[in-house]
Amino acid sequence: MTTAIIACGALGPPLREIVDRREWDVEIHLMPALLHNRPHLIAPRAERLASTLQSRGTAVVLAYADCGTYGALDDVCARLHLGRLRGLHCYDVFAGAQQMQQLFDDEPGTYVLTDFLVQSFRRTVLRELGLDKHPELWPDYFANYRRVVWLAQDHSDETEREAMRIAQMFALPLTIRHVGTGSLERELEELINNAQLVGPGADDTEEVSS
Repeated sequence: MTTAIIACGALGPPLREIVDRREWDVEIHLMPALLHNRPHLIAPRAERLASTLQSRGTAVVLAYADCGTYGALDDVCARLHLGRLRGLHCYDVFAGAQQMQQLFDDEPGTYVLTDFLVQSFRRTVLRELGLDKHPELWPDYFANYRRVVWLAQDHSDETEREAMRIAQMFALPLTIRHVGTGSLERELEELINNAQLVGPGADDTEEVSS
C-alpha cells in the first residue's frame, strides 16, 4: 500500500532529506509555498488532492500545521481521516510551540525566518508584497517589528549571511536559534505510522508503517 505526504513547498527540502535518509517508501506531493500568502486556498486544495489520492487507494498525511487556515485544515482532516503536523505554523513544527510562545512573550514584535524564508525572502516577501517596486511601503508592513529571529534548520555561512542581510533591511538585530529538523522528522514518522487507508482497499489494511 502506498502512502503519500501532501506538504507545503516550504518544507520540501528538509522533508525530502528526511524521507531519503530514512528510506521511507512514500510519495511526496508539494503544494506551492506561496499559498501561505492566500491561506484560505490551502484547505480546499489539500482536500482535492487528498481525495484524489485516496480514490487511488493511497493513504494520505498532511505535512502542514494549521498555517493560517483557522481550523479549515482540521475540518479536512476530520472529513478525510488525515493526520497533520502539530502547531499553528511551521515555526511550531521546527522549534516547538513552547519555545515559539516564549519568543513572542519576550518580544511580541519578532519577525521569524526559517531556512526557506531566508533563501526566498526577495521573491516570497519583497516581490509578493510589491516592495521591490514600492520600497516606500516597507514601514506600512514592518514598522512594528523589534527583532528578527532565524530558526536555523541547516545552518550554513551563506544562509547566515543572507539572514543578516534581511535583518539589515529591517535595521534590527538578528537572533539565531539552531533548531534542526528533528522535531519535523519525529512528527512525520508518527504521521506515517498512523496513516489510515480510506477508500478502495480500506477493508484490507487499516494502518501503514514505515
